Amino acid sequence: MDERSGERSGRTQTERLAGAIAEAIVTGVLAPGSRLDEQALADQYGVSRTPVREALRQLGTSGLVEVRPRRGAVVAEVTAGKLAELFVAMAEIEATCARLAAQSMSPLERRRLDALHESMADLARAGDPEAYARANTAFHGSIYAGAHNAVLADFALSLRRRLQPYREVQFRVTGRLARSHMEHGTVVAAILDGRAAEAHAAMLRHVTLVESSVEGLLARERVEEIPAAGPIIGNTRDGTRRRP
Repeated sequence: MDERSGERSGRTQTERLAGAIAEAIVTGVLAPGSRLDEQALADQYGVSRTPVREALRQLGTSGLVEVRPRRGAVVAEVTAGKLAELFVAMAEIEATCARLAAQSMSPLERRRLDALHESMADLARAGDPEAYARANTAFHGSIYAGAHNAVLADFALSLRRRLQPYREVQFRVTGRLARSHMEHGTVVAAILDGRAAEAHAAMLRHVTLVESSVEGLLARERVEEIPAAGPIIGNTRDGTRRRP
């Protein structure tokens, strides 16, 4: 394996580890205030402490983890109100990007967006949430870029990093992949036709539906969990072992 391949492999390992820990946090397997021990995580996932440290650093930027100097990392408390605020901001920013993309995208950018959307149909039909989530990030990113406004794109990317774990966990909801792709289709059609106001409304509705899916999933998870003191990594709130 050459050096560049090793670097790509390392990034993939870190990203997968961050995704697994994030899902455990979002779904309540790891309760707010739980200490995230690097060595315990490394042992659990069969990796060294280096990717664990990097994964926790990534999750710190999303607000899911608090990395405290000399005290280690703990699961952050993300209230329902705070999550709602983030989704409102995300919806408004993404809707604005969609509106500007409908006005500003070049013919080549429009063709690429359409092709990406079409390719995601196979992922939705296959029921592959991990692959669909990766394509979904690229899909939304192409709309940020297509707005041709660097400031808005930076805002959108920053908000997306904070909400990424929640936006990915929604794909666990039965039927959500197909619905997401259908919602994307409405956005794409408006952008391709240059209908700016309709692109804005379609994206606003899409992100609002994403929020509703996340809220529904988290509500079900909370009902299933038994409130208790924060667990050690790998324990559920009732004390039984569960892998994230």
